[in-house]
Amino acid sequence: MLNNKIKILGISGSLRTNSSATSVLKQTASLLPANTVLQLYEELGRLPHFDDSLEVPAEVIHFRQLVAEADGVLICTPEYAFGVPGSLKNALDWTVGSGEFVHKPVAVITAASVGKNAHASLLLTLSAITANVAEDAKLLIPFIRAKLNKKGEINDPALLADMQRVVNAFVSSIEK
Repeated sequence: MLNNKIKILGISGSLRTNSSATSVLKQTASLLPANTVLQLYEELGRLPHFDDSLEVPAEVIHFRQLVAEADGVLICTPEYAFGVPGSLKNALDWTVGSGEFVHKPVAVITAASVGKNAHASLLLTLSAITANVAEDAKLLIPFIRAKLNKKGEINDPALLADMQRVVNAFVSSIEK
C-alpha cells in the first residue's frame, strides 16, 4: 500500500473510451473508499501479441510492473463473440509465466448484452494465473446498455448496491 492508500489498477476490456465497460469501470471506481487510489490502465491496445519470446517488449514490462505494484486489480469487460475481448486475454497471457497476478486480489465485472460466457471465461483465466477473486468480488451485468443513461451512468439503485457489494468485497480482500 502506498502511504496507507490502497493502490488499485483498473482495466477495461474494451479499447473504446466511451464503451459501456469503461463507463461501468469509472462508476465503480467512484464507489471506492477514500483510502484507495485508482489508476486506469489505458494502454491495453498497445500491448503486442503474446508470443512467449525471451525478449519482453517495453509495453509488456510496463504492464507487468503496474500489476505488480497494485494492491489489487479491478477489471470490467464486455463480451465479444461469446468470449473475453482478445486484447484483455492477450494482456493476461503476458503474465502467465511472470506471475504478477499470483494471489493478487482481483474484482471482475462483466458488462455486456448477455456476458455469461465472457464472465466464465475470464474467471477461468484468472483461476489459471492464480488470481484471488473473492466470491463477492464478481458481478455479471447483462443488458448493460439498457441500464445506462445518456451520460453513461448507472442510476439503478439495485445495480449500484450490487456494485458497492463488489467494491466492499474487493477492498476487504486487499486489506486481509
